[in-house]
Amino acid sequence: MDIYTINLTILLALCGILFLFTNKNKSSPSKSSSTSSPSLLPFYTVYTLVMASDWLQGPFLYSLYRDEHLLPPSQIPTLFTTGFLSGAASGTIIGFYADKYGRKKACLLFCPIYALSCILTTIPSLTTLFLGRILGGIGTSLLFSVFESWLVADLKSKKISDEQLSKTFGVMSTLNSLVAIASGVISEWLVTYTETKKSPFLLSAFLLLPATIIISTTWKENYAPSSPSTSTSSSSTPTPSLLSLLRSSPPLLSLTLTTTLFESSIYLFVFFWSPTLLSLSSSPLPFGIIFSSFMTSTLFSSLLFPLLTQYKSQYLLILLLTFSSILYLLSAYPITQQLTFWTFSALEACIGLYFPTISVIKNKIVDDSVRAKVYGFLRIPLNIFVVAALVLTRDSGENGFQKVFMVCSGLLMVAAGVVGVTKMDEKKEHKE
Repeated sequence: MDIYTINLTILLALCGILFLFTNKNKSSPSKSSSTSSPSLLPFYTVYTLVMASDWLQGPFLYSLYRDEHLLPPSQIPTLFTTGFLSGAASGTIIGFYADKYGRKKACLLFCPIYALSCILTTIPSLTTLFLGRILGGIGTSLLFSVFESWLVADLKSKKISDEQLSKTFGVMSTLNSLVAIASGVISEWLVTYTETKKSPFLLSAFLLLPATIIISTTWKENYAPSSPSTSTSSSSTPTPSLLSLLRSSPPLLSLTLTTTLFESSIYLFVFFWSPTLLSLSSSPLPFGIIFSSFMTSTLFSSLLFPLLTQYKSQYLLILLLTFSSILYLLSAYPITQQLTFWTFSALEACIGLYFPTISVIKNKIVDDSVRAKVYGFLRIPLNIFVVAALVLTRDSGENGFQKVFMVCSGLLMVAAGVVGVTKMDEKKEHKE
């Protein structure tokens, strides 16, 4: 048994212990929660499938480009940059049209776009690879904006409480971590037995077929609660209205800064973790097992989240930003492969707590009439920041991760300060 399999076993054992601890004295579900659970089953099923389609690719995208498509290392960042630019360009448009024409339709649109992106990524032609990244950027913007927008609107139409919504976000985070762990192991197994790194991408495309069927047959459509006249006026000038929202809402401005800095640091981490570990290794690494270990760390923190809901979300976010800043600083100066691995695992634990925490905060300060539009807009500065970082480190060689991690560390500390001086617990009424 190699060291990374041992690491994964240790992390899974810790998750098992925490799961037993958190469920030891848990009372039986209340009547209200039991009646609402069945209605979430179609969403959780779709969420599992679409997140699996994303996670399956994660461990092998970089190595597919480099080792199987034989692209020069200098060209790979350009492909990633194309995807991020595509996501930035489509962010506002996606959110606006999802709010206006239906979030269910937007979720359905994600499935063929992302499936085609996966298929094109397996074709060793530079043109198709770039087209695949363009579609991948659009698909990623859809994935991380319209699905949550649909869920929140659907649950609010059923008069679900904020406490139940917070628990739902916690379940989503735990489910996402479980899917990611399984995806890492499955992708490693697929690559081993098919002897090609294309196989996880083909499986990703296939998973989106049942997701499409379930969305089509079980989900109800929902829209932004705005009048036709409002929608008409907004369609011609959507961007100024978003800018006016930012000017009139300090919490929304703080939210934009926080999501931009933290989530862009995640994307940069995804790009640089494998080169960082490879720089400390003289032999090939089991990327699928390492990826599953990271996702097990997010599972651990997701299981921890329900125990932390008694604390104010803003304080928890400040703590996460500060601790993540310290971890990025440590990652910029790796000493040994194993120490770096555990530093990365701690960072993934912060990420696992971040997503349900920020979802609770977004629910408090973003009005449902502009929810998908705002969620889509939040991805624009995020993608631009990632593109800028990749461009600036393109010629930095194997140690480019040092500059990136140091900058991430400093900016996350700034974000922690901004969140600390902003009152983020008030619901803001956003008018178009």
